[in-house]
Amino acid sequence: MRRLPSLNALVTFEAVARLSSFTLAARELRVTQGAVSRGVAGLEAWLGISLFLRNGKLVTLTEVGRAYREEVSAALDKMAVATARVVDGGSRAPLVLDVLPTLAMRWLIPRLPKFQSTRPGLEVRVVTSDRPLSATDPFDVAIRRGPQRRAGLVATPFLGERITPVCAPSLLRPRKLRTVADLEGHTLLHADTRSDAWPTWLHAQGVARLTPRASLRFDHYYVALQAAQDGLGVAMGALPLVVNELAAKRLVAPFPDRVVTARSYYAVAHEGVRRPEASLFLTWLLAMGHAEGNPAST
Repeated sequence: MRRLPSLNALVTFEAVARLSSFTLAARELRVTQGAVSRGVAGLEAWLGISLFLRNGKLVTLTEVGRAYREEVSAALDKMAVATARVVDGGSRAPLVLDVLPTLAMRWLIPRLPKFQSTRPGLEVRVVTSDRPLSATDPFDVAIRRGPQRRAGLVATPFLGERITPVCAPSLLRPRKLRTVADLEGHTLLHADTRSDAWPTWLHAQGVARLTPRASLRFDHYYVALQAAQDGLGVAMGALPLVVNELAAKRLVAPFPDRVVTARSYYAVAHEGVRRPEASLFLTWLLAMGHAEGNPAST
């Protein structure tokens, strides 16, 4: 006989730990907040240890609670997937991911094999888009920069972002970049999907106005980054999206100490019951953001 607490108590604990909220957990589980509180209290009594630190409405995991949550989440995901296989006879629709184009190209796709190794045989369909999301959209998990607040959707920050100018090394040979004012001797590269990037960074440097030698504007951010890599000008680089290029010296950051925190990336899923594969992918995304040392800011 396995010595285990009730499955309902574990499900309740995992929901509170994942959402950092008794209220949101109650909404997801479709029970009262009192039932969630009793479930967590019962589990803590059964274990003989506190899993959460409570400060008014703020709920945070203890160190033991964090470790326990990781194990419980993984176990519940495996149980859900195993159940789905039995119910569906092994036939599953693809896991549909709706992802920002640049993040898909430069961050997610190189890491997808790690996720697929945990779910051999699962078909993953990646759709790239930067349009606003709605609860009627046919995706399992979407990724957008946040915060994201849409009726019928639940958004969880998983990856932080910091910005700093980047350019090709060859660009600095004829015209050095030692100060922010030196940018006036260069071409600045802009992306319509990140129209606030340069103003945000310049404002943080205390620069109200800058007149570059020229400007080039592109519809997508990944095109602006490619233009920077090709030596057309200076783009606003987003970490962690350009870390590989910086490491390989395809891009350089002339102001490495002038890094500004930008909006985080959020994993967005439909509220309520979701496919076990989607829950597994969400858990993996959170783990990847934590492992790479890029904590998201809410």
